[in-house]
Amino acid sequence: MNEEQKPIRIVVGVEQSPRRRSLRQMLEFECGFQVIGEASSAHEAVQVTRQVSPDVLLLDQALLRDPDVQAAAQLADSLGSVRIVALLKAIEKASIVEALQLGAHGMVMKTSSPQLFLQNVRGVTTARYWFDNDSLGILVEAVREALSNTIRAKPQKDYGLTRRELDIISKIANGRSNREVGEEFSISERTVKHHLTNIFNKVGVSSRLQLALFAVNQHLAGARKISSVHPRV
Repeated sequence: MNEEQKPIRIVVGVEQSPRRRSLRQMLEFECGFQVIGEASSAHEAVQVTRQVSPDVLLLDQALLRDPDVQAAAQLADSLGSVRIVALLKAIEKASIVEALQLGAHGMVMKTSSPQLFLQNVRGVTTARYWFDNDSLGILVEAVREALSNTIRAKPQKDYGLTRRELDIISKIANGRSNREVGEEFSISERTVKHHLTNIFNKVGVSSRLQLALFAVNQHLAGARKISSVHPRV
């Protein structure tokens, strides 16, 4: 089995044993997934994850907010490169913002279809953060709301961005892939990646999601209809 065929290794952190069993069965039924650990508490989830080093930790939001792992920085430090997918009761503004603050890289409703559930799990393994359209839309609205007063009070900063870089930011914020951006501007994907590297360095971000939120914050032209941002750089 080569590198591309390796299964996504998962730890399931859910308090209720029937739910853990159901998630394990669903994941293991699909080719490309391997459940290598289970946990019924936040503390146990961190311990198991440290021991087996999975790719993804599926963690109930109730466990994610446990005092043992409440600070996002502490959680990230203790779990290394693992991607955390929060299991939510509902895709709501407060739930999404809280999950991000507590260290989640992605999130999915407990009642989501198996197809969407598996899509989310796969997504966080190829991106720093991954959200479906509904979740990202709600997140962006929350950020707009939180930043609205600050934005009105502050003029747009000069980050030394070129016209082409501003155009690329606008496309990325509207969910375009590197390939799509390249086709639109008649440049190669490699050139798009080079532009994105320069943009990231200029504005001080490290992901496409952060770049989209930066565009909203700065009211950059054409960056207001954000749809879905999946980091691909």
